[in-house]
Amino acid sequence: MIKHFFGDTIVLLGRSLRHISRSPDTIITTAVMPIAFMLLFVYVFGGAIQTGSDSYVNYLLPGILLITVASGISYTAYRLFLDMRGGIFERFQSMPIARPSVLWAHVLTSLVANLISLVVVVLVALVMGFRSGASALDWLAVTGIMMLFTLALTWLAIIPGLTAKSVDGASAFSYPLIFLPFVSSAFVPTESMPGPVRAFAEHQPVTAIVNTIRDLFAQQRVGGDIWIALAWCGGLLVVAYGVAMVVYRRKIS
Repeated sequence: MIKHFFGDTIVLLGRSLRHISRSPDTIITTAVMPIAFMLLFVYVFGGAIQTGSDSYVNYLLPGILLITVASGISYTAYRLFLDMRGGIFERFQSMPIARPSVLWAHVLTSLVANLISLVVVVLVALVMGFRSGASALDWLAVTGIMMLFTLALTWLAIIPGLTAKSVDGASAFSYPLIFLPFVSSAFVPTESMPGPVRAFAEHQPVTAIVNTIRDLFAQQRVGGDIWIALAWCGGLLVVAYGVAMVVYRRKIS
């Protein structure tokens, strides 16, 4: 059964990746907005923002990476909605395939597409002056955190992809996720924020994730933020996965 599931997932993953390769504008569009934000904040607002960092692009990049993922997962919901609307799920149900493999193919496609977008954003940041003395192990840790974050948000995206009534509804859920880094430590230190805003910023998941990645890039000691970040990502992943599978079973029953 497990072998059957992996084989079916690989086949369906190949199908989804072929769709991506035929429309590379999806990845380009995903990367364009974060890059535009990075250019705007570094070259327009950067001089007016005091972060205590030698390079504002170094301070900014972790938040931009999270915005890249939040932007990218909207396409997962979009592609899943199109499959639902196009009747492909009904065709799959008539075939002897493992049912969860249909969703996992979309999830793995999201991981691949978002990884490519993240690489593009980091390359642009390097051109803009981003520098890091992080070791290979630090970069591996950053990659692991970003992949866990992407996995959690992707399973969250599966839910509107299955339940939305329109294309706009399938992807609109990502807008609050894109906005969340703006009320965190991603762009400015939380100490400069008014009391209620600061309280929210310091206790939402983006701040812990951003602080952890920033410390890893700067080769600083990672404090308790990493455990908070992992708890947020892991908790969201478990809840989103559970809800998505319940909704999926109801859809195919």
